[in-house]
Amino acid sequence: MKEKTDAELINLVNQKYRPALEEIYERYIKLIYSYVYKFSNGNEEAAKEIVQLTFLRLWTTKSSYDPSKGKFINWLLTIVRSVCIDHIRKEKKHALPNHHYDTDRTLDMADPEDQLEEMLQDTEISKAKNRLSATQRRLINLLYWQGYSLTEIAEMENAPVGTIKSRLHQSLKQLKKHLELEGS
Repeated sequence: MKEKTDAELINLVNQKYRPALEEIYERYIKLIYSYVYKFSNGNEEAAKEIVQLTFLRLWTTKSSYDPSKGKFINWLLTIVRSVCIDHIRKEKKHALPNHHYDTDRTLDMADPEDQLEEMLQDTEISKAKNRLSATQRRLINLLYWQGYSLTEIAEMENAPVGTIKSRLHQSLKQLKKHLELEGS
C-alpha cells in the first residue's frame, strides 16, 4: 500500500478495500488529529470522536478526489473541516446548560516547547491578519473559526455566494502574502 498514490488509495477505499483506508490513516493521522484538536479547543475526547467520524465518512461515502483540482491533503482537510463543523453544530443543538469543554486539563500537560512554537506561530498569524482589512478578517473568522458556510455568510452580507467566494479568495491571497513577509 505504501507505494500507492493518495488518489489510488481513495479509489480503493471507495471499493471498500480496508488496507487502503488504513494507509491513509497512517499517512495523515498526525495532521488530522492536530487540526481537529485545535479546532475542538484542546478537547481530547471531542478530537478523538471527530477523527473517528472523519474516517467513517471516508469509508461510508463515495468520496471523489480529483487530482487535477488540487492536492489530496487540501481535499482531505476540507472533509475534516466539514466533519468538525457538523460536530460542533450537533453539539450546540444538543448542548446541556453549563456544558463546556474542559481545556485547562489538557493545556497543563502540553509540552512547553510546543506551546512556545504555537505562540510564535499564533503571533505571526495575528500580525498577518491585522494587516488585512476589517472586512477580510471578518470573512475569514466567520468561515474558518465560527463555522459558517459560504451560503450563510452570503445571506449575512446580503451578497451573492460567488462574490463571497471571490472576496475569500482575495483575503486568503493577502493573508498568505503577509505571512510570507512575516516569515522572511
